[in-house]
Amino acid sequence: MKKVSTLLIVLVCLLSVFSFAEKGPMPDKVYFDVRMEQNVAIQDVAAGNVDVFFSGVGAPTINALPQSTLDKLDIYSIPSGSWSLLFNPVPNAAPYTVKVGDKEYFNPLAIKDVRFAMNFLINRQYIVDEIQQGAGGVMYTVATPGQPGTQPYIDIAAKMGFAPEGNEELALETIENAMNEAANLPENKGRLVKKGQWWTFDGEPVTIKFLIRVDDPEGRLKAGRYIADQIEKAGIKVERLERDRTAIQIAYYSNPADLEWHIYTEGWGAGATRKFWHHIVAQMYAPWYANMPGGQDPANWNYVQDEIDYLTQKVYSGNFATEEEYWDSILRATELGLEDSVRIYISYQDQFFVANKDRFNRRMVYGLGDGLNQWSVITADTKDRVLRATQFSSQGALFMSAWDPIGTDGFNDAFSINIASTMYDYGMFESPASADIVPAKVIPRLETLDTKFEVDEEGELVGLIEVPQDAIKFDTVSKKWVPVEPGLKSLSVCTYDITYGIWNHGVSESLADYMYAFAYAWDLSTQGDATGDTRYDPTYSASATPGLIVEVARRINPDGSITVWFDYNFPVDKMYLASWGAPMFSVSQSGQPIGVSWEIVEALTRLVEHGGVSGRGYTLSATSAKGNVYEVDVIETAAVNDIKAELQKMINERYVPVYIEEFVTPDEAVKRYQTALDFINKYGHAYIGSGPFYMSKYDPVSRYVELTAVRDERYPFERGLWNEFFETVRLNVDSVDLAFAAIGGLDLPVYINVSEVLYPYDTYTPATEGNVEVSLITPDGEKVFKAEVESPGRFLATIPGGVLAGLEPGTYSVVVTAKSEGAIPSTYSSTIIVY
Repeated sequence: MKKVSTLLIVLVCLLSVFSFAEKGPMPDKVYFDVRMEQNVAIQDVAAGNVDVFFSGVGAPTINALPQSTLDKLDIYSIPSGSWSLLFNPVPNAAPYTVKVGDKEYFNPLAIKDVRFAMNFLINRQYIVDEIQQGAGGVMYTVATPGQPGTQPYIDIAAKMGFAPEGNEELALETIENAMNEAANLPENKGRLVKKGQWWTFDGEPVTIKFLIRVDDPEGRLKAGRYIADQIEKAGIKVERLERDRTAIQIAYYSNPADLEWHIYTEGWGAGATRKFWHHIVAQMYAPWYANMPGGQDPANWNYVQDEIDYLTQKVYSGNFATEEEYWDSILRATELGLEDSVRIYISYQDQFFVANKDRFNRRMVYGLGDGLNQWSVITADTKDRVLRATQFSSQGALFMSAWDPIGTDGFNDAFSINIASTMYDYGMFESPASADIVPAKVIPRLETLDTKFEVDEEGELVGLIEVPQDAIKFDTVSKKWVPVEPGLKSLSVCTYDITYGIWNHGVSESLADYMYAFAYAWDLSTQGDATGDTRYDPTYSASATPGLIVEVARRINPDGSITVWFDYNFPVDKMYLASWGAPMFSVSQSGQPIGVSWEIVEALTRLVEHGGVSGRGYTLSATSAKGNVYEVDVIETAAVNDIKAELQKMINERYVPVYIEEFVTPDEAVKRYQTALDFINKYGHAYIGSGPFYMSKYDPVSRYVELTAVRDERYPFERGLWNEFFETVRLNVDSVDLAFAAIGGLDLPVYINVSEVLYPYDTYTPATEGNVEVSLITPDGEKVFKAEVESPGRFLATIPGGVLAGLEPGTYSVVVTAKSEGAIPSTYSSTIIVY
């Protein structure tokens, strides 16, 4: 089996040796379009009209296909989707009323106990069995069962009494008690009253507006209707607002205080194959991340949870001393998220991506935890070097969000990400096969990585590594790179080699790109003096600052490498620690793998500051895009015309951004602006990325995109490199033979059938070795038992009778895990009843 360290050495060698091999991705051309019906898309794949359906479908859709169609398909089965409910908790305090216009409304979801009771009111197992047809599993937290590092999160829910079937009786009792308590508040006396079946407020039924996604007819639509019926059992009326993707704008970008919605049926793609989940805990539970009700927009009512913010920012910024402190902090934040229940998870969904079996020479690389992604496009080995992909859109729209390469709201739909991510190359990234951090353009010299600190009286880490006087840092007052002050220290230090590529308009990447991105992000995140700061953006700042404050200083070394001193500690994983000091070259706060050249970023920012020649105003926030103010967009026609005009102004001014005046001359800047203008005039858009593809055609009317491979010799990665790089062997738990019940005092055998699977080709052979364990989840924690090989493909573990005898009678979870180095583990969950 390949080890990550070996893969890294191979990759570095391949990048460092001069070669005449062809550069770029596997396909020469990629075509993306949309289908308005999933069945039509699948039939088109089977017929060979398109090569791959890039949208995952659920089991009901696959199970309904005739065998003649299935025979023509190569199916990628991935536990890549998850369902959750987002609640509008405004005002999140007694007396739980909100005034909209001249009318006052009572919001039952402002009561914490009511929200928490939803975890028991919903029968998650029913949703998995009946709606998802068994293709998925119950989910209580952000951590998708089956991916690495998830068991500690799953244990939290178990200790809080969560169960797959829920507890309807307990939930209804809890809601009734909470509503009665609210009714007895002085402000609600005589106004909040139960009349017959329904709770009423000022004589009208207490009603919640439930946004249910209608464009997922076999999934979230059915789940939403079931959940609505359950809620009405509590005497709360539900107005079922069945909407397509337009529901996104209401749920995420309206002011919660306007009460346009109360619940939204969320559906998430995994985004990546993950090993660590603290980033997602912050994203899904912490207000500071700008993904909770209100979105951190100062004009909105915003959900507040200071302790979750503190804990997640502490972990996010690496401000912890030990691995134990890491787990204590992030698991406590998760527990608080479950207790507050502003967002509750329902299930994960096995999704099925289909490709035409005869069109490919070999399978594409895909995320074991998220399915088809940009790596699938890059590694698509079709017989004619052309990939034709389609996506599902019930309304026929190719994109649903602005192509904003700066703000937090850009690229907020899978359609945009699937395409734009192919025009981006990572500095470092999570492997789709193992979830390990892998260097790409930014390669840390791990022998230089060091961490030294002490803990002060407040429990904060104080760095002990001295920063030399020849290091520099960005000064947010002068907006220039300046020498560091004497006595500056950091927690960690590492030196990085940079592999420069090429921007899509033909300009070579350079040091200026890395110096610009960090300085620009700091400028937008820092409020200037009282005379006004036209660049400061509070929403951008809320998202960017926790990452920006990590870097203390940097030094440009004579050999071209960059040494970074940074305040971050991560004793759990060295490569992950190194990734936090890695210089960045994208300014985007969307959380997506996207980024454009700095001249486009500057043009967009100037449009936000001063408006466009069209008379439009611009913003970096979708919530601020109202009236004649539009979110910046690098593909929308009117915005692109304003970008072109702004670039021309920058040419006339011989403008150089203050952040990189030491690295770029006016002549060089003017040349870049003109090159960008030429690109925009030729291709009709301003997405100038630096990845393996560029967008050679975009037709919003016909709803299709053409991507063309970058074959320039300056592009750093050879064609086919990633296909070989990701190839690895993983273990798969095929099935488990486990008794339904156990008697205390008697040993319980657990037989596990395990295969070795060659990724990404999915060829199976019986496993003869590997780390296979059985975990029994008890109130006192996990009890782990190692399984041994009995015969090829069959392992045996024994849960001792003495352990079972020490348990109270009841139902207990059993988790089987099979691990191999360099690949994510495979898990299998079941339950036993102990008598």
